[in-house]
Amino acid sequence: MTRIPLVDLAAAHAEVAEEVEAGFKRIIAATAFIGGAEVAAFEQEYAAFSGLPHCIGVANGTDALELAFKAVGVGPGTEVILPANTFIATAEAVARTGAEVVLVDCDPHTYLIDVDAALAAITPRTRAIAPVHLYGQLAPVDLLKQGLAGRDIAIVEDAAQSQGATRHGLGSGVDGIAATSFYPGKNLGAYGDAGAVTTASADWATTVRTLGSHGGLRKYHHDMIGVNSRLDGLQAVVLRAKLARLAGWNEQRRAAAARYGELLAGFEQVVRPVVLDGNVPVWHIYCVRVPNRDEVLAKLNAAGVGAAIHYPIPVHRTGAFASLGGSFPNAEKVAPEILSLPIYPQITPDQQARVVEELGKALAY
Repeated sequence: MTRIPLVDLAAAHAEVAEEVEAGFKRIIAATAFIGGAEVAAFEQEYAAFSGLPHCIGVANGTDALELAFKAVGVGPGTEVILPANTFIATAEAVARTGAEVVLVDCDPHTYLIDVDAALAAITPRTRAIAPVHLYGQLAPVDLLKQGLAGRDIAIVEDAAQSQGATRHGLGSGVDGIAATSFYPGKNLGAYGDAGAVTTASADWATTVRTLGSHGGLRKYHHDMIGVNSRLDGLQAVVLRAKLARLAGWNEQRRAAAARYGELLAGFEQVVRPVVLDGNVPVWHIYCVRVPNRDEVLAKLNAAGVGAAIHYPIPVHRTGAFASLGGSFPNAEKVAPEILSLPIYPQITPDQQARVVEELGKALAY
């Protein structure tokens, strides 16, 4: 039985292997392991790809979020509003700044942040709202901006899953600041941990770069208390090679998502993804909802289909943030039903047909 992985990193590597090998040789010859020309080139290229003037490479996506929060003034005595349906890193990054996490529910159809709930949760201590662009689809940041007009509240976008996605033709962070992750399984994945912050603000960009380099831009000159969070040259080589292919890979993901939509059309038990009007997703994850999810997942995995769950436990139900309490009915309803099907640029129609066939068998029990 040939296994169908959730994400096929080997197939992606095969497409960039020669460029990566040549780039690694350049880095080793130049001993440019931290920073250097490859990192600078990648930052310029990813900024251009994102439609923004500034990109700062950092060590991972969680650091990217924390540094972005700090750049806009999040810290002790402030609050950040974010959805209960997200990976814990969004809340974790807020907590690491010393600020308070304020959770709101998700939309029952898209599972993205509930804009009305977020705006209703604002208090005098609110410094930022953190919409999460979950599964490769942009949250309605434009609606948040309308609701925040005239208020000194920043929008820090968690763009870890949305590299290349657009809403009404615009990408993430265009009017503010966004943090992304280059974890290996992302649409744009490194060969280890890596991340970046993108922004239109020169001041915020300088602050992020300063914070990530021990609080200073010159050696032994430390203007603030920072951290050690920098993108290394080897990862920049990988990211540059993959970035050159990302637009094409995202189109292949869109084609795969459309194919799933057709294959699943007759399955009444399966709730397919809903795309907001104006959005062009990049389908980092193809997330459906099914009854008896855990049993279905076990049967798929036993049949060689690498399905998975993103995410089984809302933030307020985790041990780390249980003290927040609260009730978020939509997040709590979808958590035991969501199921991620295999999707990646190189997935074939035959593989997708088999995924859906095995899903049908699992649902029939």
